[in-house]
Amino acid sequence: MANLRRTPLYDEHKNLGAKLVDFAGYEMPVQYSGIKSEHEAVRNRAGLFDVSHMGEVFFRGPDAEAAVQRLVTRDVSRLAEGQAGYAAVCYESGGTVDDVLVYKRPGAEYMIVVNAANREKDIEHFRENVPGLDVEISDESDEWSLIAAQGPEAVEMLETFTETDLASVKYYRFVEGEIAGKRAIISRTGYTGEDGFELYLANDDAPEVWRSLVEAGAAPAGLGARDTLRLEAGMCLYGNELDADTSPLEAGISFAVHLTKDVEFIGQGALLRQDADGLDRKLVAFEVEGRGIARHGHTVTDGAEIVGEVTSGTMSPTLGAAIGLALVAPTTPDRFEVIIRDNPIPAKIVELPFYKREK
Repeated sequence: MANLRRTPLYDEHKNLGAKLVDFAGYEMPVQYSGIKSEHEAVRNRAGLFDVSHMGEVFFRGPDAEAAVQRLVTRDVSRLAEGQAGYAAVCYESGGTVDDVLVYKRPGAEYMIVVNAANREKDIEHFRENVPGLDVEISDESDEWSLIAAQGPEAVEMLETFTETDLASVKYYRFVEGEIAGKRAIISRTGYTGEDGFELYLANDDAPEVWRSLVEAGAAPAGLGARDTLRLEAGMCLYGNELDADTSPLEAGISFAVHLTKDVEFIGQGALLRQDADGLDRKLVAFEVEGRGIARHGHTVTDGAEIVGEVTSGTMSPTLGAAIGLALVAPTTPDRFEVIIRDNPIPAKIVELPFYKREK
């Protein structure tokens, strides 16, 4: 895997025997002990993910908020200091550049966390679309590591490594403190459907924090389990549910799109028209009723005509059933067929999320 980038935790993954793969130009762990066991560790105990390949872009200056408002679908003026919000970044067409997390930091500073595969594209889009605004856009992705501790025991485990009152940090809020003696942005966010925190750390500090958490009992988990966990939780993945030809409304994340916010954002006009005229496609969740596992790209039919395509699919370790997401015509019936290995396999639409943790 020549020419691939490595996160500061690469040696930790090698020492733990991880199977490494090319992901977004990085040599990343896809699994350690196995996807199913890692998935179950996160659902039942605590798991640990290296997501340092994600990008961190900072907006500073008098017009930082105006710039972010222009670029994302969420009304970030509603965010309190210390709060994060999920949002989409759109083209004028309404198609999606990326889905991101927006953090409102002290001093009217914003941090936008972008997907690794979209980093260069996103930054170019950001800089091209803030003409006349007094804002500094700084790509600091290479200066940060990101560790996600997720699962029902993750918070209790982390509390032994910090004096920060983690219990008081609400969902989608963050604080700056210390973990295992290292400075960190401690964010109650995640991509698994479980409680937990994401820890933004200096690169030199990340390996020691990672080792401390593994020694405390957190199970290292790779990209394979991260994908099955996020799918059970009904969370979108860019390149699957979202892309340049798919709007956030079609992908079912309208909660992250504030169509009537006062500051116009890129793509707002197209999304307003789409909202008024009705969607040409919609994202649905489904469970396979026959034998087979639906995968990304499989055709969906109503028994007579093609009505859409599977965006994500897997065998759910938690539910013991084959599940998936599909972009389909709005008139698609509740029961349809997925073409798996040239065979039409029955499936039924179900509600999202597939899995929801007990609180």
